[in-house]
Amino acid sequence: MNVLKLLAPALLAGALALPAQAADKLTVLLDWAVNPDHASLFAAQAQGYFAAEGLEVELIAPSDPNDPPKLVAAGRADIAVTYQPQLVLLVDQGLPLRQIGTLVDTPLNCLAVLADGPVKTIADLKGRKVGYSVAGFEDALLKTMLADGGLTLDDVELINVNFALATSLAAGQVDAVIGAYRNFEIPEMRLLEKPARIFAVEDHGVPTYDELILAVAADKAGDPRLPRFLDALERGTTYVLNHPDEAFARFVADHPELDDELNREAWTLTLPRLAASPAALDPRRMTRAAEFLLKAGLIREAKPVDAYLARP
Repeated sequence: MNVLKLLAPALLAGALALPAQAADKLTVLLDWAVNPDHASLFAAQAQGYFAAEGLEVELIAPSDPNDPPKLVAAGRADIAVTYQPQLVLLVDQGLPLRQIGTLVDTPLNCLAVLADGPVKTIADLKGRKVGYSVAGFEDALLKTMLADGGLTLDDVELINVNFALATSLAAGQVDAVIGAYRNFEIPEMRLLEKPARIFAVEDHGVPTYDELILAVAADKAGDPRLPRFLDALERGTTYVLNHPDEAFARFVADHPELDDELNREAWTLTLPRLAASPAALDPRRMTRAAEFLLKAGLIREAKPVDAYLARP
């Protein structure tokens, strides 16, 4: 008698009765409130790409945008959306963080002035007011850009406008702002009927860097969930690039407060800047970023690239 044949129905019934394997959970802390910069993440979520990789991903907007990388370094979340220069600064401060991927692989930051105002070149900023939001990295950007126009920080008056970059420039409180994003504050200026002229940071002495990255704690860089997460994220990016209108429709259906002209234009401006291969890491780019921050006096040393990147 074939015992296996007798047991087969029972074994099959037992297998069917087993519960489905639970998905592996991942917590992702965003850098800011939900916005089009996060298009790939939310598309991967909405299209079921994370689920297809056996992942249950929670996307959380922080109450304080400075917290995500610190919470990840402390083991209180899995992945932080942050900025490449910020990661270099935090590693210099002793936080064990590594970049595992990229969301936006070009700078968004720029120096903005009124399109019909008196500032036509960097040199025209002499004696004028420049608004900023965050001291440190933005100071380094401005210092480098001013030098390209033959100026120094002593030639301008710095004014902290908090995060009211577009409105302070539109209202004439300042003559320029550093830290404006080309895909958000610049269309916001147009909607305020105060169109802006921009000076891209990488056109004026600042090395190109990844604007928006994904970071994990250094001791979690080998987590087997991460390659699956990045594979799903790449599928999300591809979906957004191939189906921008459908992706935006789902994005605002899930976040109706973002269904307005500003976010619609920001979405369109963001798509060309999404990292098509989120898992690809550029060691030379990271090295240049660290060297730039060292020259600016913002870090004590430019560490070997493996201190910043989690490479296979």
